[in-house]
Amino acid sequence: MGLISSKGFLGSPRETTLPTSTALVVDADPRVDAALRLVLTPEKWKIQHAPDNRAALAMAQAEPCGLILTSEKTSGSEDVELLRQIRRVRPHIRLIILADETTPAEVIASMREHAFSYFSKPVSCEALVDMVRLAAERPCWDDGIEVLSATPAWLRLAARCELYTAERLIQFIDEIADLPDPEKGDVALAFREVLLNAIEHGGQFDPAEYVEISYVRARHMVICRIKDPGKGFSPDDAGHTARFNPPDAPLQHAAFREAEGLRPGGYGVLLAEHFLDELIYGEKGNDVLLVKYLKTEPDCKQHRE
Repeated sequence: MGLISSKGFLGSPRETTLPTSTALVVDADPRVDAALRLVLTPEKWKIQHAPDNRAALAMAQAEPCGLILTSEKTSGSEDVELLRQIRRVRPHIRLIILADETTPAEVIASMREHAFSYFSKPVSCEALVDMVRLAAERPCWDDGIEVLSATPAWLRLAARCELYTAERLIQFIDEIADLPDPEKGDVALAFREVLLNAIEHGGQFDPAEYVEISYVRARHMVICRIKDPGKGFSPDDAGHTARFNPPDAPLQHAAFREAEGLRPGGYGVLLAEHFLDELIYGEKGNDVLLVKYLKTEPDCKQHRE
């Protein structure tokens, strides 16, 4: 596949100029349509509607568009097939899948075909609006997420070190994580915080660098591994995080971050430790395991494929 380069996985991102004036929406739910219009303003976007995937394919083949949203009434596998066919003529199309029901295998298939994002019911309109905004405001894109190997129980990825890619990856993992509540929310919050730390401090927000991610769903536990391309850290040089504040200076890290020009924050590791059962760092500090033990059996849909 040629994934390794002198800068890490996949090499440098390609600059791809895309038409972004037309959005194609398939059989939109009125709530979804209203949410889209909050982001896709008439001054910048023309919204077209298609009754089904077949019509959407014909319209996309006839006229370039910057963004496609599928219907919640179709399955993930149907929408992945639509994306596969559209990419034959529109290789850089940004397509967001909305599915009525889904399985981890269908989400993984969408990632292999480079879907922009994936949502299954119940769809959060707020989260969808945020994702559409990412798609609409990004002038150029070339995915940034590569599936290295995958089964519904064990997934390995490489992701570009940029916030834009991180937010997309977090949504994909949230759809793949076939976990009971409240464990699913705990894992999602912890994963997000550790991933953003890896991209910011290990990858320095350099889009030519990549983090490695593994997600393992065992019977009674879930394990995430995040390895960043940085040189690592020790408690002596981790002044940016609240985890290492002395007891008599609980806000010491805030002054450090301001002096270093870092974004406000620094509580990510503390939050992750709160929501996880174990947070285990490797020797260098740039390789970490997130461990969450589960109290219930896995949902049988994980084993359908």
